[in-house]
Amino acid sequence: MGFVLQDYQTTLRSRATLTGTGVHSGKPVTVNFLPADADTGVVFHLSTGSESREFRALVAEVGATDLCTMLGDPAGEHIATVEHLMATLFGLGIDNIVIEIDGHEVPILDGSAVAFVEAIDQAGIETLAVKRRYIRVVKPVRIENGASWAEFRPYSGTRFEVEIDFESPAIGRQLFASDINPDVFRQDIARARTFGFMKDVERLWAAGYALGSSLENSLVIGDDNRVINMGGLRYPNEFARHKTMDAMGDLALAGARFIGCFRSYRGGHRMNAAALRRLLSDRSAFEVVETTRRERGRTAEMSAVTGPVFAPWVI
Repeated sequence: MGFVLQDYQTTLRSRATLTGTGVHSGKPVTVNFLPADADTGVVFHLSTGSESREFRALVAEVGATDLCTMLGDPAGEHIATVEHLMATLFGLGIDNIVIEIDGHEVPILDGSAVAFVEAIDQAGIETLAVKRRYIRVVKPVRIENGASWAEFRPYSGTRFEVEIDFESPAIGRQLFASDINPDVFRQDIARARTFGFMKDVERLWAAGYALGSSLENSLVIGDDNRVINMGGLRYPNEFARHKTMDAMGDLALAGARFIGCFRSYRGGHRMNAAALRRLLSDRSAFEVVETTRRERGRTAEMSAVTGPVFAPWVI
């Protein structure tokens, strides 16, 4: 099944709730997913005690990309580790949602997106009566940093080609490449877990990170360069699939779905965000489009539209 063109925006049919632990903070957190009106986008409502703050899930709100993608101020109010949840919304086609959260980090759950998929399935998906707008890539945009690079290229669907290259023989060089639709996300990406090296754990703990990390929520590579988790890998190239999930979550912060191909080599959160900013800062590199149905709905075409002055893709 290839590219699925969704004419209209979506939201949840009902409310759903998840509880878990932040992988870096180690603190418990509860997340509520609520339906939202058309053109709301993805909005986080942070509520901690008497304080309340709203964050829109846009690349302009990204405050840090060191070990995760964080919205807001790292030294102040923020919401960290949003990438797996954002990838799920991107992968399943959810345009509008309000996310209430009572802590500063989205829960890691089992390190994959499976629980987020289950929560959305529980809530159901509702189609709204307002057209969905897409960002269509019309010319290549590329950034490089040493041997690493990332680029957007024109393509007739939404495609990711993510290649990683680690010295560890447990990972090595892996590629995941696929057009993206809800079936592909569910079957080929959602179950891929976050990963790390045992040798880095003490350094991260000393810096106040990975306090909630465990074999229950992370793939861990031991000092002998082997995966130490019972049961091993869920996919032969699980590492590349998880990096694809991260890229999907980071690019979901465009404020609209994109039509094009995203390719990267030895990328990460920082490079994903930088590539997205580069694309959105060049108005000659993309156009905003929506579907136009012809011949009683049998044929769909994409027509350019004029967005509002303060559209989310204007940075």
